[in-house]
Amino acid sequence: MKAFVAGATGETGRRIVQELVARNIPVRALVRDIEKAKGIVSPEAELVVGDVLQPETLTAALGDSTVVLVATGAKPSFDPTGPYKVDFEGTKNLVDAAKAKGIEHFVLVSSLCTSLLFHPLNLFWLILVWKKQAEEYIQKSGLTYTIVRPGGLKNEDNTDSIVMQGADTLFDGSIPRQKVAQVSVEALLEPAARNKVVEIVAKPEAASKSFAELFLQC
Repeated sequence: MKAFVAGATGETGRRIVQELVARNIPVRALVRDIEKAKGIVSPEAELVVGDVLQPETLTAALGDSTVVLVATGAKPSFDPTGPYKVDFEGTKNLVDAAKAKGIEHFVLVSSLCTSLLFHPLNLFWLILVWKKQAEEYIQKSGLTYTIVRPGGLKNEDNTDSIVMQGADTLFDGSIPRQKVAQVSVEALLEPAARNKVVEIVAKPEAASKSFAELFLQC
């Protein structure tokens, strides 16, 4: 297995790279600026230059990768096209490049509540709407996929147990980014994670379960 990570310099993406490195899975990390990325991304990762909005850069960037993990996301800005471009067009470009390469598994970090149109996050240029469009594009692509929808993201890890449920069943809660990274990487290794949408939060009172059990129940 060789993993390609898009959004590798983001808060969640860099943790996904760490998780892969910890499991001795080789990583190609997609970055726009190598010098800037050197201080952010694990030194064990191979940095490759490209941009999800420039599809012609993605084929070379994918190289000999066999799986793809996507943790990109539009940053809050005054550009109303940001979520459309990054969360939909960028993911679509990655899906198309992955299909052309024969990628074995495509993991997308999305968000809880993508099916709720009247959600406060949609005030930010319909961000959940575009994430949902990206999810549907992956589901129709023919690729083996896992779509991970986390609750509110926390930078600090904690000892809370992961709660995992199927699509459109969790509507609130939060989860540390480290646990999102763990779920994303485990999705590559667990057969029960294939072609599923999983929603995840973390709760102190939840029973601790193995990743195999978590994915099987969705």
